[in-house]
Amino acid sequence: MKKNATLLCLALASTLSAQTIQKIEFNNLSKVSAKIASETINIREGDELDIDKVNSAIKEFYQFGYFDDITVINNNGILEFNFVEKPSIANVEMTGYKSRQEDIDEVLKRIGLSKGTMYTKARIQKAKESLLQELQKEGYVNSVVEVEIETLSENSVSVSLAVNKGDEIIIKKVNYYGSENLDESDFEQVTANKEEDFITWWFGQNDGEAKIDQLPYENLRINELYFEHGYLDSKVKPPFLKVDFASNQAKLDFYIQEGPQYITDNITIYLDASILDPKTLYEGLKLKKDKVFNLKKLREDAEYIKTAVADLGYAFTEVKYDIQKDTKTNKASVVYSVIPGKKVYINDVFISGNSRTLDRVIRRDVYLAHGDLFSLTDYNDSVSKLKRNGFFEDVTIDQKRISEDKMDLVVKVKETSTGSLILGGGYGSYDGFIINASIQDRNIFGSGLNLGFSIDTSSKRNNNSISLSNPAIRDSAYNGSVEAHGNDLEIDYDNYTLNKDTVGFSVGAGKEIFRNFYGGLKYAFDSVDESYTGTTARKNQSYLVSSITPYINYNSTDDYYFPRSGFKAGTSLEIAGIGGDAEYFETSTYFKYYYSLENLLDWDAVFRYRGQVKMLIDNGMIPQGSTFYLGGPKSLRGYESYAFGPEDSAVDNPYKNYFSNGFELNFPLVPSAKMRWGVFYDYGMIGEDNFSQIKRSGTGALIEWISPVGPLQFIFSQPLDDEPGDKTSTFEFSLGTSF
Repeated sequence: MKKNATLLCLALASTLSAQTIQKIEFNNLSKVSAKIASETINIREGDELDIDKVNSAIKEFYQFGYFDDITVINNNGILEFNFVEKPSIANVEMTGYKSRQEDIDEVLKRIGLSKGTMYTKARIQKAKESLLQELQKEGYVNSVVEVEIETLSENSVSVSLAVNKGDEIIIKKVNYYGSENLDESDFEQVTANKEEDFITWWFGQNDGEAKIDQLPYENLRINELYFEHGYLDSKVKPPFLKVDFASNQAKLDFYIQEGPQYITDNITIYLDASILDPKTLYEGLKLKKDKVFNLKKLREDAEYIKTAVADLGYAFTEVKYDIQKDTKTNKASVVYSVIPGKKVYINDVFISGNSRTLDRVIRRDVYLAHGDLFSLTDYNDSVSKLKRNGFFEDVTIDQKRISEDKMDLVVKVKETSTGSLILGGGYGSYDGFIINASIQDRNIFGSGLNLGFSIDTSSKRNNNSISLSNPAIRDSAYNGSVEAHGNDLEIDYDNYTLNKDTVGFSVGAGKEIFRNFYGGLKYAFDSVDESYTGTTARKNQSYLVSSITPYINYNSTDDYYFPRSGFKAGTSLEIAGIGGDAEYFETSTYFKYYYSLENLLDWDAVFRYRGQVKMLIDNGMIPQGSTFYLGGPKSLRGYESYAFGPEDSAVDNPYKNYFSNGFELNFPLVPSAKMRWGVFYDYGMIGEDNFSQIKRSGTGALIEWISPVGPLQFIFSQPLDDEPGDKTSTFEFSLGTSF
């Protein structure tokens, strides 16, 4: 290094002479602006030429990492900095690994070879090593990556990566030596490396592929599992993987010392009673005395205590716990020590990332504002509500501590598309070819208003509607909506066909009564024409329906398109007879539940349940065409839409009792494309005077895609207990709400 510095100084001394600098020029400089270059050097026009300053400037430029060579020449008072820039990577191609371009781009980004980055041999070598590590993580051994560099110009190159994936290591046998009280099925719930099952392609079966990068964590996961079952003295050694490279098969061994199982003894919470009486917390603890000790419940209890205290304004609360084991009795006591700190108030709320949505629209969904006492529940609910409104792809709220008793909240949002122009179609077994066209924006001009116009037509239906809704009128707790529609519907029965034409409108207003809980009232008016063909038992008729519908609903889910936690519930009562001809009551109650299984399976799996009950009560006149139907993607998959409804024999007896529910397990398919898949089971009942007149069920699988035009579902179903004459369906295409 000294020799190089000496040569540099000699070179400068031979080309520079002590004189006044009249001008400074930067030649062949494109990756750094002239302004930045001028600020980098400690040299100005009019200064005396100083070799040490020039030498320092050269070193500063090399710090950018953009240059292969830099020379400086004094040309009669003009100081010329001449740069030889490193070429940029103009194009990167990878073959032999990953097929989708999005996945390829993600890999290239991880290994540091994105377009526009600087080309150096060291960068290419590092990227090659990183790619080999990626392959090894996925279980491929003896992989080869060949790199080809093509010079495109003096300043750019093209990089090609040819990947020859090695063979996958398949774990044929996993041994858990020393395990007596837990078995393989318990361990497979927490480990990533599992023994190959007999039918690897079947749902829920293990493929046995070795995940090398997860091996260092497997013993920790098993140890944690033992702690959750009360084995606090358990020890699990790092696993030993023995590979036969001739067959690429492996055996994985774990060595376990279980120790005794501990029972929970005394639980003590030390907390200043002037802040919160600790006696009020014991009942809510999940860890119970005289029950098997569970470390997971202990941690959940610590978070429960922290939330209770933090909701009183103590944002920086710490909860420390001490496990006191009695090895003679195999009992464990727990002592929680709560350090609340000072009460914390919100100094200010900052919002970033909202290029479109107005600040006030975001602020109204944040339950904490300037001067408010901090509440952890308010904080968490704010994040959930912002995600739930559907305006943003991602939401985070950072807590920025500025003193012992004050903090700023920084709301960071990533906008998502809320407007859509849809021209599409599909095919349903009942509707035939379907054409959809709609224009909708859930966030007009960033105001939070929802405006939509849609046309939905097929051989069996023609629906047109226009609607406008405001979820927070003047940023208050009140909401309102107005809608107009025209619907033509054809329903084919075994013995006749119903054509039902409806034109009408509705207006509604509501209020958020308390957090996530809404109540309101809707008025609707419809003019209906019903005509029947193929039957003399039913007469054509025209009538008016004028109704009011009070309703309440609750929504605590954490996302608009794809919730992973929380539930939705609601009930309504339509009272028809406020003028018009029809006189009846219609009640409807629904419930939807979402639960993430990621903590259990270490996989982004979600359990979903939906159920709905409806009843129709005669109060003077139920129109012939007013009845419930069962079947289709929204109620009972495996059967056509409107598969079950009244026939000729039930002219004066519409189906007035309806129940449907569905269970679903949902898994990631292509996360980057927001595609998932799932399996489901549906069960429904419908009848004239009771719920059990017709009972059916169906099962199947689906592919779900949150596409640019909205949620799409491709449903592959199978009826389970269909009877002769049932209108069954094995494939349905659904556009709209996913679940």
